[in-house]
Amino acid sequence: MSKGDSVCRLQSSAQPPELTQDGDLVIGGIFSFRTGFKQPDILLYTLFYYPSLNSREFKFAQTMIFAINEINNNPGMLPDVKLGYKIYDNCGTIDILRAALALVSGLKGEVSDGNCTKAETVHAILGHSGSRPTIAFQQVVGRFHIPVISHFATCACLSNRREYPTFFRTIPSDYYQSRALAKMVRQFGWTWIGAVAVDNEYGRNGVAAFVQNAQEFGVCIEYSEAFSSSGPPDNLQRIIEIIKHSTSKVILAFMSHREIKLLAAELYRHNVKGLQWVGSDAWITDHSLTDSEGHSILVGSLGFVVSRAHIQGEYWEDVFNCTLNETGKSQRKPCSGSESLQNTDLEFTDVSELRFTNNVYKSVYAVAHALDSLIKCDEYLIQLLTVNFTTEEGERVYFDSNGDSPAKYELVNLQMNNKGAIDGVTVGIYDASLPERHQFIMNNIPEVPASVCSESCLPGARKVLQKGRPVCCYDCIPCPAGEISNLTDSIHCLKCPPEYWSNNKRDACIPKVIEFLAYDELLGTLLALFSLMGVFLTMITTIIFYCHKETPLVRANNSELSFLLLFSLTLCFLCSLTFIGRPSEWSCMLRHTAFGITFVLCISCVLGKTIVVLMAFRATLPGSNVMKWFGTTQQRLSVLTFTLIQVLICTLWLTINPPFPFKNMSHYKEKIILECALGSAVGFWAVLGYIGLLAVLCFVLAFLARKLPDNFNEAKFITFSMLIFCAVWITFIPAYVSSPGKFTVAVEIFAILASSYGLLICIFLQKCLIILFRPEQNTKKHMMGKKI
Repeated sequence: MSKGDSVCRLQSSAQPPELTQDGDLVIGGIFSFRTGFKQPDILLYTLFYYPSLNSREFKFAQTMIFAINEINNNPGMLPDVKLGYKIYDNCGTIDILRAALALVSGLKGEVSDGNCTKAETVHAILGHSGSRPTIAFQQVVGRFHIPVISHFATCACLSNRREYPTFFRTIPSDYYQSRALAKMVRQFGWTWIGAVAVDNEYGRNGVAAFVQNAQEFGVCIEYSEAFSSSGPPDNLQRIIEIIKHSTSKVILAFMSHREIKLLAAELYRHNVKGLQWVGSDAWITDHSLTDSEGHSILVGSLGFVVSRAHIQGEYWEDVFNCTLNETGKSQRKPCSGSESLQNTDLEFTDVSELRFTNNVYKSVYAVAHALDSLIKCDEYLIQLLTVNFTTEEGERVYFDSNGDSPAKYELVNLQMNNKGAIDGVTVGIYDASLPERHQFIMNNIPEVPASVCSESCLPGARKVLQKGRPVCCYDCIPCPAGEISNLTDSIHCLKCPPEYWSNNKRDACIPKVIEFLAYDELLGTLLALFSLMGVFLTMITTIIFYCHKETPLVRANNSELSFLLLFSLTLCFLCSLTFIGRPSEWSCMLRHTAFGITFVLCISCVLGKTIVVLMAFRATLPGSNVMKWFGTTQQRLSVLTFTLIQVLICTLWLTINPPFPFKNMSHYKEKIILECALGSAVGFWAVLGYIGLLAVLCFVLAFLARKLPDNFNEAKFITFSMLIFCAVWITFIPAYVSSPGKFTVAVEIFAILASSYGLLICIFLQKCLIILFRPEQNTKKHMMGKKI
C-alpha cells in the first residue's frame, strides 16, 4: 500500500448473511425464520430436520431467491446483469438493526482507494415482516438513501414521507385496513366493541386509526388496552379481567400471532367463550394458530388480508430438485410433470395461501424494474416511485406518493377443517380504489353475535344518552303525545302538524279526531229526543186549547197570546236541533239568530200576558177604563216591537261579524273541536242580554201581580216560569264558559230546553189538567171567584 492511501477498517467483525449469492447488483433481505438453531441448508429438505423454523418467514426468503433467479433467467429483464442477494435471518430489533447495518456497510474488513471498485452495499433491502423492527432500521438505512421495501410492515406511520423517505411496501397501509375493519363492524351492526393491541407502533397506531374511523360510523369502544408478549404477565391478567367483566361481545385484536396466541390461551384457561374476534392481517391467517392452546376460541374470527396469489413454479423446483425453465442455465434436471406433493404434507409446501409471500415476489420485481431504469442513468428512488407493471397473474404493481401499494383485501372467516386445523375462508372483498358504496362486498355472510351497548330504539321512541357513558349507551324514551319518530334510533321526536296527532305507537301522525255534537252519539240523541218531545207536548197543548177555545178558561187567558206563545215555544224546541250536527257556515248563523229571535218572541208573549193580567184586574175596578189602552192591537204591537228589536240586533251581528265554523285545536291537543265561533262576542252577549232584560221585566211584573185573587191569578204561574227561566240562564253563563268541547253546545241546548219546558209546564200544565180532568172549574163563575 503506497504512502498517503486512505484506509477504512471495520471495528468488529460483522455477521455474514445466512443465504447469499454473488451478483453484479445485490439485493438485501431480512427475515426471521430461525429460532435458536444454527444456519440451515438452503435446500428445502432441511425443514424436515429443523421443525421449529418459522415456515412462513422461510417461504418469504425462498420466494426472494426464486424471484431473483427467475429474473436472472429472463433475458428480457436486466440483460447482461446478474442479481445477487444477501439474506439475513435475525430475531429481535437489535439483531435486525445489526443486519441492516451490515447490508449497508458491507463485510470487507478493510476498504482503501485500491480495492473499492466493487461496492459491498446492497441496492435495496427487502423486509422486515414486522412494523416495529422495520421502523427501527429504516430510520438508519434511510440516511444512506437505500430503499427498504417491506412485504408485511403495515403500520400507517411508515407512510410519513418526511421520517421515512426511502420506505416502500407491497402491502397496503394499516390506514386502509383500519378503515376496512370499521366498515365491516358497521356492516354487521356492532356498535359496542373492545380493542386489544400489541404495545408497539403497529398496534397502537392501528387501533387509533380504527377508533377514528369507527367513531365516524357510530361505533363505540368499551375499552382499549395494549400488552406485549415480552411485557409483565400482570398486564395480560388485567386485560383478561377487563374482557371477563365487559358487556361487548366483539373484540378487535390488532397484534401479531405471538400476542394473539397468549391472549387466546389465557382466555381459554379462564373459560371465556362466546366472543367474536376481529383480527388484523398480522395473525388472521397465520398457520401457527392451530398449534396454540385455546385456538378453538378463535374459530369464527373475521379479518382482512391481502388477496391470494399464485406464483408459477415456486417451490416445485426446490421440492423435487428440478427446473421448469428448460432454456435457462441450470444444473438441475428438467421437471417431468409427474411429481406429486401428496407425500410432502408440509406447511411450507402449501401454496394455497400465497398472500404475503406474493408481496415478497412483487417486491423483488419492483426492485428489478427500478434497477433496469437505474442502468439507464435515472435516479433510483424516483424510479421506484414510478414503478408500474403487471405480474404474470395480472396483478398491477405500483406505489403512491407515500410509497404505499393500493389497498385491496379479502375478508376471511376462520373455520375449522376436517383435520382440526384452522382455515381462512374468503367471505368478502374490500377494494379502496372503487367508489365508496362498492368498496366492501360480502359474499357469504357468517353468523355472528350481536354486540351493542343498548338495543336499538324502535320507531316511536328517541335516544337519550346515559350520563357519563359513550354515545352508544342510551335509554329509549317514548315520544310524548303529539310527537313521533318513524326511524330506528332516532335522536329527536318530530311534532305532528296542527291537524294531526300521534298514534298509540308514536310512529306515525294520523288526522286528529274531529269532535262535534252529533245525532248518532248518545248525548246528541237524547237531546234531540227531548227537543222533539217538547215539540210534541207543545202541539198537544195547542190542540187542547184549540178544541176548547170557546171555554171560559181559554178565553180568560188571552187565547191569541196563548196560541202565539205555544207557536214560539215550538220554535224554541226546534231551534235546539240546529245546535246538533256538524257545524257549517249556514248552521252557525242560523242557530244563534233563530235562538235569539224565537226566545224574544216567546218572552214577549209571556210579557204581554202578564200585562194583560194586570190590566184586566185593574179594569174590574169601578170606574176604570184601562183596558182601552192595552187592547188587542196594543198587545200585538208590543210583541212585534220587542221581537223586531231582537231581529235588528241579530241583523247587525250577521252583517258585521257573523258566527262561522271553527276548528278549535287549543282546548284539546289530541282532537279538533269543530264548533261555531261567535264572530262578534258583543253580538252574542247583546242577544242574550236582551232576552235576559225582557225576562227580568216579565218576572218583576208577574211578581207585582202575585196578590191577585187565586182563581184569576195567572201571574203566579208566570212568576214561577220566569224564575225557572232566569235561574237556568244565570247558571248557563259559568257552565257555558267552563264546559269543554262539544259539552259547551250541550249546555246551551240544555238551557234552551230547560227554559222552554219551564214555560210550557208552568203556564199551560194546570190549564190543560182543568180542561181535561176538571171541567167543573172551567166556568165563568169559578173564574171570577167569590172574592170578586
